[in-house]
This record gives sequence, structure tokens and C-alpha cells, in this order.
Amino acid sequence: MSETLQTTDVAASDADLLAQTAIAVREAGSALRGRFGEVVRYQSREELMSALAGNDDTALDILRPRLTRLRPEAGWVEDELDGGALPPGEWWVVDPAEGNVNHLHALPEWAVTATLVRENQPVLTVVHLPLTGETYTALTGAGAQLDGRPMHVSQSADLGLSIVATSQARPDEDEKVVRRVGSSITAMLFDALVVRVAVPATLHLLNVAAGRIDAFWQFAGARADLLPGALLVTEAGGRISDAEGRPWTPQSQSFLAAAPGVHAEAVSTLSR
Repeated sequence: MSETLQTTDVAASDADLLAQTAIAVREAGSALRGRFGEVVRYQSREELMSALAGNDDTALDILRPRLTRLRPEAGWVEDELDGGALPPGEWWVVDPAEGNVNHLHALPEWAVTATLVRENQPVLTVVHLPLTGETYTALTGAGAQLDGRPMHVSQSADLGLSIVATSQARPDEDEKVVRRVGSSITAMLFDALVVRVAVPATLHLLNVAAGRIDAFWQFAGARADLLPGALLVTEAGGRISDAEGRPWTPQSQSFLAAAPGVHAEAVSTLSR
């Protein structure tokens, strides 16, 4: 039976809203999958940015009307690279092509994400990987799931036996942040078993939530690439903080998600 998106009213439960959001996100992912596969070499930054915008628009043409119909009063975050706190109320935080540059280079690490934020707290999230067909979901207080199966972070208690990962928040990052990223990778290379470095952040966070890797960190960041993973990891039993171990908010200058058994050790390494 094909999936059909139905309008929900304000009284609809968050669980119903999550299910309807997943339908919209999967449909947007299908549209992007149809554009995937050919490597095109762009001759200028302007050409590249235009191609990135084309992918975004393809997904947004599906996501915006459907998510707006689900929550007509919710605000809409236009720029997936924005950070900081949101105004009061409900907001859709969407990344229509998370890992967009990978998509354009025929690399498989990309996704479509949609997160509903209520009073600056993520309530539900959907992350869909169109090439594998996997859909990761989380609902506050109800756990995290992969295609309907519960997810749990790893039981690792030794950073020296752990796979960890990091990412860069944006291409034109401040020099101070870039140098901090470099020094943190060096520190982790001494303390962790394996260090993975790639974009986008959300895909690393999926792996933390699923117990495949044990920790992820990033300096700077944007709401759209951290909020989905933050909710997934938290609902899968992981710990979220900034790199110094303090509570994380979208205004924080760093981010750390880890299995509880290695969180303190990861903070110690990143604080060196």
C-alpha cells in the first residue's frame, strides 16, 4: 500500500505527527535520489552554489507545503547553516539535503532531515537515507528507532577501544575554529582507537545512536545538522554536552555526543 500524507490538526499526538513527517521526508528523499549519480565538475564557486541550491529546492518543494500543512502555526528555519536560539513557539528545522556536497560528488553520505522544535527543545525528528532506504526517528520520551526498531548507544567504557568521529560545520569556518578542530583530532588520535573525519555531522550522530561508533564532536555548528542527531542520541541513551562537559544548547560553541561510558574520557581528551 502506498503512503499518503494526511492533514493533522493541532490536537494530533506527536507520535502521529512523527509518522506523517516521516512520509514527507521519505518523499523528498526519493526526489533527491532521482537526481543522484552523475559527478559534475563545476568551474566556479557560483556554479557549485547554484547546484547545491537546486537540490535544496527540489526537496523543499515537497517538504515545505507538507510540513506546513501538518503544523500551520509553526515557524520555518530558512537557512540550514543558522545557529543560536529560536524565538518562542514551534519551528520546523529542516535540512533538505544534509551532505549536499557529497550528493553532487556522487558520494553516498547524504540525507534528508526534519525536526520539530518546541520552545527551543527538539520534540521529534526524522532522518532518511534515500540510498539505503533507512529512516531514523526519535520522539521525546519515546526512544529512538531505525525503521521501527529501537536503537541504543554502545556500551563501550574505554576510549582506547572506541571509534570516534568529527566533522566541520561549514566550508568557510573561522581560522580559530579550524585550528581547534585540528588539535582535537590530534588529541583523539592519541587516545581513541580510530578517528573518522567526514561530513555531514548528522550521519555520524546516527551511528552514535545506533551504537556503531562511540562518540562524535564538533566545534561551532548549525541547528539543522546537530538537533536531529542530538535527539536521536539522547533518546538512544547517550549523553550530550559541549566539549567541556557543560549542558549543550544551540548557542554552544562546541558539541559532544557519546556513549555514557566514554563521555567523561572524551571531554578530558578534548579539553587538553
